Amino acid sequence: MSDFWLSSGHHLLDRNAGGQLTLTDEFFKAYLARPELAPPPEACAAERKLYGRLLDAPLHPVSDGEIAGIADADARENWLHMIALRDHLIAHATIEAAYVALVREAKPMPPLFLDQLVHVILRNVLDGAGDAYLLRAAEMFFRPQRLAVHEGSLIAADAEHVGAAAASPLVAMLGLPPPGVDVLNDENAASYWKRSDRFDMALDLSAGRRGLAALGEAIERWVQHMLAVEVAVEPAFAPGDIVLSWYVGLDAEATRIGDAVWNGSALGADERARIVAFYRLTFADPRAVLAQLANEPVYLILATAADGVLRMKPQNLLTGLPIRELVGSA
Repeated sequence: MSDFWLSSGHHLLDRNAGGQLTLTDEFFKAYLARPELAPPPEACAAERKLYGRLLDAPLHPVSDGEIAGIADADARENWLHMIALRDHLIAHATIEAAYVALVREAKPMPPLFLDQLVHVILRNVLDGAGDAYLLRAAEMFFRPQRLAVHEGSLIAADAEHVGAAAASPLVAMLGLPPPGVDVLNDENAASYWKRSDRFDMALDLSAGRRGLAALGEAIERWVQHMLAVEVAVEPAFAPGDIVLSWYVGLDAEATRIGDAVWNGSALGADERARIVAFYRLTFADPRAVLAQLANEPVYLILATAADGVLRMKPQNLLTGLPIRELVGSA
């Protein structure tokens, strides 16, 4: 077993006694190295001054006036977003707590930043994991997936990685995995670690295959780490075959489908075809759940959008489960 997801920046963060991530100067310096923030040669004096000061003291306070003095409008916007994220992280004891606050309070934040936080938090959650299927399934939390049926199997490939290859008419017509993408299997699983930051392995999400079970385990670990609640997640029947006592849509399309079933609408063939996964979630301790739902399962729905892309929203698990503390504080 080797390291994985070095691009998450987890090596740049510290961990507290509870195993959660804490902010460091080094972690923010990694953001300063991004091309969106590194001043180009034509940058104004105010931008260069701010950048240089933060390189020396990455967590030093920054005033609105310092950002307002930057001449380039795009640069000002980038700095506003970046400093807002940095200050939010500083204001919380851990990266995990900062992320939970962001999603519960629905604070405006570029989706890219949310994905990056999920990336590094999941790297912490899965530290020491030796199952390539689990790690590949967890990529779905922070990277959009393009789904296609290939030889009777439902295959998820990283949307960004396959974007250029998707321009091939033959690949598009036949629904083939694009060049350079291998579907994860028992024979090539050992290669996952050395290529994990390339996001170039696809995952079989067909019913009964290891991909769906691995995604269920990733959800279990995410919920336990973020909410300190132990749950079990297992595949279930599709909507229409069960009564929803409570449900969480794991993406926008899944939420729409769940709302329709909740309101008694029959799902059409197209909507059913978009459902990628349907899970039954149960709590190890019924006392953690709202009293009226203590003996009822929670269902999780995952679906693709009309464009064939799956954009998972793991924050919905932190805001949508019927946990006493969450519902009471909402």
